[in-house]
Amino acid sequence: MLGANAGITEIAGAVRSGAVSATEIARAALARIATREPALNAFTAVTAERALAEAAAVDARRIAGGDPGMLAGVPYAVKNLFDITGVTTLAGARINRELPPAAQDAMLIKRLKAAGAVLVGALNMDEYAYGFTTENSHFGATHNPHDTLRVAGGSSGGSAAAVAGGEVPLTLASDTNGSIRVPCSLCGVFGLKPTFGRLPRSGTFPFVASLDHLGPIARSSSDLALCYDALQGYDRADPVCIERPREPCHPALNHGTDGLRIAVAGEYFESDAMPDALEAVAIAARALGVTSKVVIPEAARGRAAAFVITAAEGANLHLTNLKCRAEDFEPLSRDRLLAGALIPASWYLQAQRFRRWFAEQLAQLFETVDVILAPATPVSAPLVGQETMTIGGKTMMTRPHLGLFTQPISFAGLPVAAVPIPQPGRMPIGIQVIAAPWREDRCLQVAAALEAAGVARASVKF
Repeated sequence: MLGANAGITEIAGAVRSGAVSATEIARAALARIATREPALNAFTAVTAERALAEAAAVDARRIAGGDPGMLAGVPYAVKNLFDITGVTTLAGARINRELPPAAQDAMLIKRLKAAGAVLVGALNMDEYAYGFTTENSHFGATHNPHDTLRVAGGSSGGSAAAVAGGEVPLTLASDTNGSIRVPCSLCGVFGLKPTFGRLPRSGTFPFVASLDHLGPIARSSSDLALCYDALQGYDRADPVCIERPREPCHPALNHGTDGLRIAVAGEYFESDAMPDALEAVAIAARALGVTSKVVIPEAARGRAAAFVITAAEGANLHLTNLKCRAEDFEPLSRDRLLAGALIPASWYLQAQRFRRWFAEQLAQLFETVDVILAPATPVSAPLVGQETMTIGGKTMMTRPHLGLFTQPISFAGLPVAAVPIPQPGRMPIGIQVIAAPWREDRCLQVAAALEAAGVARASVKF
């Protein structure tokens, strides 16, 4: 039997060879979830019956001589904004509990099932994905596996905590303003936010149509790439999904970084960061031999414009319920959505115009550089309930400022790998590895090179 620390590649290889059954793997994952959930609160639903049925189907295909799939027997869970057949899609909200169960799986769940992966449940999140801490008043806070007095990050806190807490080796999450990268940094695991429009969002509860991305969280760059390759493909049901040929990343991981022009993001990304955040970038830069810096122009304005678009579109999506049943919203998300409903249309339009300009400036920047390194979060995980944090003598609100360095990047729709850079005696913290649109392969190549250099490593509590 494989140990709890087995990764995606190891599990799939063992199941495909017949060394272990998918059913054994599924039962072990379900047992770990039952043991660890009281401390973590990462799951909102465990789909044990479905998991065992899917695992049995994988085993039957292998025994019959068929292909059990590239992710054969790999247990995974999804943020609870993904549709799961027969399960109500909560999106972290009390109001959504009144919805009927989903009639079919989200597209990315269908793709993982086709690849042989086994779904074990749905994961906690900030209400309607509007937050950075997963302190959900309806379903409880998700706790950081490395210190359960601290937050796991958000809004995909359950997705990161389930991986970092040793419950499953793979999860799916969403990222609008940093909701994959922030919890990956605070929990010490790997994540991928692909290019905007790369992976279809069909069958997921939306937050901000202009900014929503979906992606995987795992324990290594290799596992991340293998899952990402299984997820790729066009889907006409998502109007922003771009029809492009599949571009496998897993085979490219051993190519190293020779020939890649890598730089560190300066100015904005050096300000308002604690020493461990800056040291994580410095460690990665030294390992890669990087000495050059670049300036991402108007990053602060990019973040401000992302705030405007987020609040306005989020408010519009929930306007009817905000008018009729505001008391059923979580107070923090309700107040931000109500404020968003008051944003003038001219502000929203100007933010979208600025977004186009910002993307053009970054396109020019990527003519001179291939990959940019930047901090993922300004701090390591705050305490549950911590309202403010002090950085560089400035006191700022904790929840919105955890996305200080992620928002400008997703605003431009760039692909990013979240890479954990452990530092002795400190809570986990990570970096962003950023590339030009459609170059997820470069993000993952650099992540793999940092692992090979011994400076990037997932921190998992088994």
